[in-house]
Amino acid sequence: MPNNATPERIFNVLFLCTGNSARSILAESILNKDGAGRFHAYSAGSQPKGAVNPLAIKMLASFDYPTEGLRSRAWDEFAGPGAPVMDFVFTVCDNAAGEACPVWPGQPMTAHWGIEDPAAVEGPEIARQSAFVTAFRYLRNRIAIFAALPFASLDKSALRTRLVEIGQSEGASSPRGSAA
Repeated sequence: MPNNATPERIFNVLFLCTGNSARSILAESILNKDGAGRFHAYSAGSQPKGAVNPLAIKMLASFDYPTEGLRSRAWDEFAGPGAPVMDFVFTVCDNAAGEACPVWPGQPMTAHWGIEDPAAVEGPEIARQSAFVTAFRYLRNRIAIFAALPFASLDKSALRTRLVEIGQSEGASSPRGSAA
């Protein structure tokens, strides 16, 4: 790196879901690994289950994604004093997108990236595992697009448009894809 170059900024990203046990947990782990040190991802829920879904942990481990330190927590942890200031907040479930979110310090950019809840799938183990594979794939695809965005060359309006478009990509649980 040349002497006059500045290190690339690290963005804080919060993924929200109601229960914070599956989709938001998957997204946190995926971005922390695939973001190549350019992002610090977190996850939280409006009504956290208090435990991470075991199939989410199994899915992440099977694809060699980090599981250490993942926990189901309330979104209030990120709205209070001393919390990291978020640059981006993404809702990954339709319920969380419709809820009144806390006021996030720093006015992060927000978007809805809803996908179907793999934890809601009932039936044989293979059907439940398949739902987690599908959720993982959709989230990994969206996160890859997000992580590849040329942040330095996009103005706020263009960036907001791109974030909404990502939420409308394959696997969207809601046709809205609107900013949360």
